Amino acid sequence: MSDVFVHPKGLCESSDVGDGTRVWAFAHVLPGARIGRDCNICDGAFVEGRAVLGDRVTVKNGTLVFDGVVCEDEVFLGPNVLFTNDLRPRAAIRRTGDALLPTVVRRGATLGAGTVVVCGVEIGEHAFAAAGSVITKDVPAHAFVAGNPATLKGWVCTCGQRLDSTSTCPDCHTHHPHLA
Repeated sequence: MSDVFVHPKGLCESSDVGDGTRVWAFAHVLPGARIGRDCNICDGAFVEGRAVLGDRVTVKNGTLVFDGVVCEDEVFLGPNVLFTNDLRPRAAIRRTGDALLPTVVRRGATLGAGTVVVCGVEIGEHAFAAAGSVITKDVPAHAFVAGNPATLKGWVCTCGQRLDSTSTCPDCHTHHPHLA
């Protein structure tokens, strides 16, 4: 943790944090969390001890990343994103380890502000969930989803632009033939 910035009012208890990562005020990273290089963990975020964040992940204010969540490189978690990890929570039963359902957010995906992710799903590469989405099932790569529960509304380019029926991005001109 030689080149990690932790704000004086932030708390980073993990020793597995990549260079260039910033942990801001009132954020809390528990021991055992694995955080990649050049991540930005904003005010009030919480990263539990068996969560994994890849390189260049953005965790905006108030986001909660619990045990069993894996976010690959370049994932964007908007403000107040919430992951769950127990489908049957009970105060009197403490589930740990394999009893918790893992969630994977693949490289480059974006979860908009206030997205809730029910555990046990996989969100595909460069997928995009609109603000307020409730994700209850797997999301394909490059999918644009919205609503409660989140449903497929279309497709997005690697750059984040919505795609039309031609599958060629109007912004960066990348062609996505697999989405046609």
